[in-house]
Amino acid sequence: MSAESEVSWVPVGEIGEVRMGKQLSPASSHADGQVPYLRVANVFEGRIDYSDVKSMGFTDTEKRIYGLRDGDILLNEGQESLANVGRSAIYRGESEAFCFQNTLIRFRAGNMVLPEYAQEVFVQWRRQGIFAGVAEKTSISHLGGSRFAKMLFPLVPVSRQRRIVEKMAAVAECRRVGAEIIAKLYWLRDSFLSRLMGGDCATLADVIEEGPQNGLYKAAESYGETGLPIVRINSFSGGPSDFTSGLLRVAVTSGEARRYALYVGDLLINRVNTPGLVGRSTVVTQIHEPTLFESNIMRCKIATDKMHPEFLGAWMSTAAVKRYFASRTKPAVSQASINRSDVYSCPVPELSLSEQFTFLSQLRVIDSMIAEEEASLSKLHLVGQGIADDSFSDLLRAA
Repeated sequence: MSAESEVSWVPVGEIGEVRMGKQLSPASSHADGQVPYLRVANVFEGRIDYSDVKSMGFTDTEKRIYGLRDGDILLNEGQESLANVGRSAIYRGESEAFCFQNTLIRFRAGNMVLPEYAQEVFVQWRRQGIFAGVAEKTSISHLGGSRFAKMLFPLVPVSRQRRIVEKMAAVAECRRVGAEIIAKLYWLRDSFLSRLMGGDCATLADVIEEGPQNGLYKAAESYGETGLPIVRINSFSGGPSDFTSGLLRVAVTSGEARRYALYVGDLLINRVNTPGLVGRSTVVTQIHEPTLFESNIMRCKIATDKMHPEFLGAWMSTAAVKRYFASRTKPAVSQASINRSDVYSCPVPELSLSEQFTFLSQLRVIDSMIAEEEASLSKLHLVGQGIADDSFSDLLRAA
């Protein structure tokens, strides 16, 4: 066996420093020496989100203890989802510009380990359930600094670490480029849809044949493994939707099944949701069995001699429609709502069917490009997992 292939199983705490962060307290929230700190909400796998960073008081000594350095790895110490325990990212930035809370564990690699290699190991540990096997399981699963420090780390020569890191970095770069292309295509799609704004407008009332109708309310005990599938407000995110799988089922009477049945071409609109999501909509494109819709949704049947459902679905995803419903939203304690009159008054482009078809034919070209790029990115993700599995085939075991 060559020296390059040799693996030493060493406790994490012996190849780097493991430390829990500072505990947040009411006093620290208002103390002098406020410093921005990172918490679970900031650390995602492979990236740190700085859009919502909070501050608390740190003394000069605490800043030296809890301050982050470039190359430090932060791991989620506790999560409600066991699968996310140990989710990690490398901090890249100025020393001591940020500290960290005790919901995170910091690993600071010693001179035998590349931080990037350690991060790849931690990603594999999370993905393969090794962190989940070590975590203490309560209502919130905890990895724990001491348990993490005792986990056996696959230590290999730095030259081999570097080759693994370079392979994974190459895949990550390809995925980054693919995601960037997809983002640009969505920008192109939004720009194309924006051409619909500013022209002559009618209202939804002019193209609704029936409705809007509120959906079915059933108590929680009516939901289960049997019954008919039902579309709920979290079943679609706006734009095209797939209602052929993944829906909850509900027991209903034959009369309810008829009254609240969905059909291809129906327009669905969230009438009650959190602020900012009210008015989110989709057009039903396909269903494989009788399917219903819940009470927080309004259903409209569209006059297809005036408006093509696919065209309407595209229009309802535009910024203009989102701004319209935001302006008509009625706030409540934790939710907001719109009513029938708000739906009737929603503006829609006044185009002939032939003009709608022309627009759709052009939009479908962009959508097909997006679908191809997203399929390629999914394949690349699988390739990356395959490369990772190959690279770590002899380096992972129950730690």
